[in-house]
Amino acid sequence: KAQKRNDQFDTELPFATLDSFGPFLRLTIFEKGDTDADYITKHQRNSSTASSTRKTRATILSATMASGLVKEEVLPPVLGSSAEPPPLFDGTTRLYISYTCPYAQRVWATRNIKGLQDKIQLVPINLQNRPDWYKEKLYPPNKVPSLEHNNEVQGESLNLIKYIDSHFEGPSLFPHDPAKIEFAEVLMSSSDSFNSAVFSSFKGDENKAYAAFDFVETALSKFEDGPFFLGHQFSLVDITYAPFLERFQHFLLDVKNYDLTAGRPKLAAFIEEVYKMEPYKQTRRDPEEYIGILRKMFLE
Repeated sequence: KAQKRNDQFDTELPFATLDSFGPFLRLTIFEKGDTDADYITKHQRNSSTASSTRKTRATILSATMASGLVKEEVLPPVLGSSAEPPPLFDGTTRLYISYTCPYAQRVWATRNIKGLQDKIQLVPINLQNRPDWYKEKLYPPNKVPSLEHNNEVQGESLNLIKYIDSHFEGPSLFPHDPAKIEFAEVLMSSSDSFNSAVFSSFKGDENKAYAAFDFVETALSKFEDGPFFLGHQFSLVDITYAPFLERFQHFLLDVKNYDLTAGRPKLAAFIEEVYKMEPYKQTRRDPEEYIGILRKMFLE
């Protein structure tokens, strides 16, 4: 199991090979996440809502996210080694992130899209100069993102976006239709392998990245009723992939002069729609920050 540790993204990147791409990707995965059976079962039990009602809600959600009606948030300062901890386990729900980490951005975006800015407090951590209390008193893995809720702390971005979606108010970001549930689970479980293929191509075979982006284009073509992975419904699948596609787009254009949307109209439309969404837009940083981080990780 080959892994690379990095402080900018603060995660272990599992390296995997992608054997072929299609609507259901066949993968050789060297590291695999936990099962989502309980989460699927819960959503299947709640699937009695009429399809037309779900589409209406999804349309309203998309319109709201694309509008300027989302409250602008004043971002708190980053906490370094000398910073005092917040009053831990006092009943406040806190999301610990790095502003530049794509894994943290997944959870941050989920929070924003569900309208939980007043329910979940952001606590940004300096990953290059992190405070000792974060590991010693709060989250021993010492990574971001993590969520302090109900006197417990949880981590891992894919687990956290599902947890926030199912435990907090706001629009549902997971499908109810069984076919879409299955497709969503395949795509989310494939995301680490997709990311690893692109990351490994930065120093090696660029064809791995081309194949990975072709896979995304094919996946976006499955449902024709909208620009997202599940069609008209913006979902956790989109949140899973968007932060990484954002970084790959800027980095490859700057370093390789390669436009990942060229010849991939579905991917181009997806990126365009996601960038329009105010709750997601608030989680974006200057592209030069992303480019600098990836240059340091892979080219220096």
